[in-house]
Amino acid sequence: MHAWEAIQKTIDFAEENIGEELKIEALAKIAALSPFYFQRLFKRLVKKPVKEYIKLRRLARASDLLIRTEQRIIDVALEVGFSSHESFTRSFKEAYEVTPDQYRRKPTRLNHFSKPELLLNYTMIEIDVPLITEGIVLEITRKSVKLPEVYIGLSSPIPSDKAPVGFVTGIDSPGSVWDSFHKHKVRLRNEIDLGVEVGVSFNEGKKDGEFNYFAGAVTKNDLDIPEGFDKWILPAGEYVVCCVEAETIDELVGDALGKAINYLLNSWLANRGLVTRPFLVEKYDNNRLENAYMEIWVKPESKQNS
Repeated sequence: MHAWEAIQKTIDFAEENIGEELKIEALAKIAALSPFYFQRLFKRLVKKPVKEYIKLRRLARASDLLIRTEQRIIDVALEVGFSSHESFTRSFKEAYEVTPDQYRRKPTRLNHFSKPELLLNYTMIEIDVPLITEGIVLEITRKSVKLPEVYIGLSSPIPSDKAPVGFVTGIDSPGSVWDSFHKHKVRLRNEIDLGVEVGVSFNEGKKDGEFNYFAGAVTKNDLDIPEGFDKWILPAGEYVVCCVEAETIDELVGDALGKAINYLLNSWLANRGLVTRPFLVEKYDNNRLENAYMEIWVKPESKQNS
């Protein structure tokens, strides 16, 4: 068994028993490692100490219960493994910048620290060969764009530490841009084709520590931009595309999106000595019968040329 497989066993066990007492010694025994070496290896592979990781996964589960159920906040806290209302509220506020009560009264999109699939760090898939891993399907392909594609929507500057990569916590700022676009896109009904929508992360013209996030739909024609909206153009050229399927749309735009971006940028491209031009496109084709499907488009170049 590889070291990462031993750690994955403990990750899976913790996820299935997140509301129970999870002791370092018991998890180390599952991994067949000493507690000292287990903690070192876990932090190296997961990028978080064991106890911090468990806390963040408990908070992710709790946020779901706060919206889906009418349980008292103390009952939610106890169900996911916190010992008191106070410790739960403090941890929730530190992670998400709102208290559990505020979140329940005014739900907003949140970024959660995703459950890692360490397999993705050690598997290099070939072009057009799908990879199936817990709940998601990834496939890397290449696509060409012969003519620039023009999109109209809304954009907003986002702090870099809020990038949608699946391993940060807090308010989901890109999600707020999507919410705003969906609220106002009725004004664009004569200008856009809602069959194809994109979310774009790009840093052109932005200062250090932030990037722009754009959410919009493809234009029916390249007319003047309506007041209050922005335009983004997907340049013609060759692209590497990561196709992503998940079981539900919530899983697609949550954990699956973060894991796919992380795999594409930090494993697949990096292993080939490639980096991406300063934009990343999430493309959603609403005409597909499988609505839990998206594509991540990047325009790669050699690190030597970047």
